Amino acid sequence: MTIVSKINPLGHYNWGDQCDGWNFVNAPDLSVILEKMPPHTAEQKHFHEKAQQFFFILKGNAVFEIEQERWQVEANQGIYIKTGLQHRILNETDEDLEFLLSSQPSTLNDRINC
Repeated sequence: MTIVSKINPLGHYNWGDQCDGWNFVNAPDLSVILEKMPPHTAEQKHFHEKAQQFFFILKGNAVFEIEQERWQVEANQGIYIKTGLQHRILNETDEDLEFLLSSQPSTLNDRINC
């Protein structure tokens, strides 16, 4: 057993335009990550052939583009993304966006950019 937190993660990485990720669970069958996106940043649209994902917004407001639709997700709300759906998350606000991302199985080697 390991107690994890933002200051004591299993690992930390940077992605995109100054975005951060902190690994809380990093197993082949499950990944749980705390991520932070600065204001006015966006992820590249992509999909996963194996993984399904659940995003839970902790702080801020996120916009999700899933296939051809846009979804606004606020703090204390979550959104489930089924395997195979093209998606991306955007922070279109002037505030940081923080969220938990659970992927099952892990998205390691399972990301196809559009």
